[in-house]
Amino acid sequence: MTSEGELHVWKKPLELFEVQEKPVKICAPMVRYSKLAFRMLVRKYGCDLAFTPMIISESFIKSVKARDSEFTTCKEDRPLVVQFAANNAKDLADAAEIIAPYADGVDLNCGCPQRWAMQEGYGSYLIKKPELVKDMVAQTRGRVSRDDFSVSVKIRLRENERETVELCQRAEKAGASWITVHGRTPSQRSQPVNLDAIKLIKENVTIPVVANGDIKSLEDCHMVREHTGIDGVMSARGMLENPAMFAGYDTTPLSCIKDWMELAISVGTPYQCFHNHLIYMMEKALPRSERRIFNALCSTTAVLDYLNHNYDISI
Repeated sequence: MTSEGELHVWKKPLELFEVQEKPVKICAPMVRYSKLAFRMLVRKYGCDLAFTPMIISESFIKSVKARDSEFTTCKEDRPLVVQFAANNAKDLADAAEIIAPYADGVDLNCGCPQRWAMQEGYGSYLIKKPELVKDMVAQTRGRVSRDDFSVSVKIRLRENERETVELCQRAEKAGASWITVHGRTPSQRSQPVNLDAIKLIKENVTIPVVANGDIKSLEDCHMVREHTGIDGVMSARGMLENPAMFAGYDTTPLSCIKDWMELAISVGTPYQCFHNHLIYMMEKALPRSERRIFNALCSTTAVLDYLNHNYDISI
């Protein structure tokens, strides 16, 4: 971890919800992808708030090596929310206390539908444990006393919408700053997002609600806002394909690709991550034959040469 260094001015997450023109635009926590360089990139293109990838709280607490591996930041990496997977209140509170000097809030993952996570009591397992979620939020809120430090929760829907609403209400009473709702149940993958369920949650809590799921353009942001009345929108796959999405671009502009190259190299992004982001960004721009060539490149030098030769992009 790196310290904040010199003073850098930014709006805290709660300030964004209070003063920002709605909806607040948020980059989702994505395993392997929403790391420092990408967070820095999307902020250049209209993103108001960025999340880290999900971090396992237990290993984060116990191991300095794990902390240094999982969490890297800098003074410009703000506002920043660190997302944790935890299965008990103490772990989440301990992790929040460690991270508080370097971030603006923590988020409890109650949405990951992967089998391994649910078997460990993480992610979507927690949406059926509303009292545990309430305790986790309350203890974390009590541990970090800063008024400007947010404690949020990201969930998926339960099959019973009323039970989902009750979960959110308990989190609110415990002190949750806002709730992000992925509009599918843990068992759903490609089914349409349930905007009516998100609207129902928004109507039954007083804290901000953020909508997540199938938000892939600025038009989607406005449509979801109009349908549900939510306060924020969170995008994952849409941001990978087009990090400039929130700035109104339909596809990734060349300026964004160049910015990614410069940022990624400046912070020492591993090649696989560097290349994979470019594969996502250029997926719609490259013909299939060119995609095969580009996707098979094996070094940073090869990627730089390709982009310089074919798109006149150089750094």
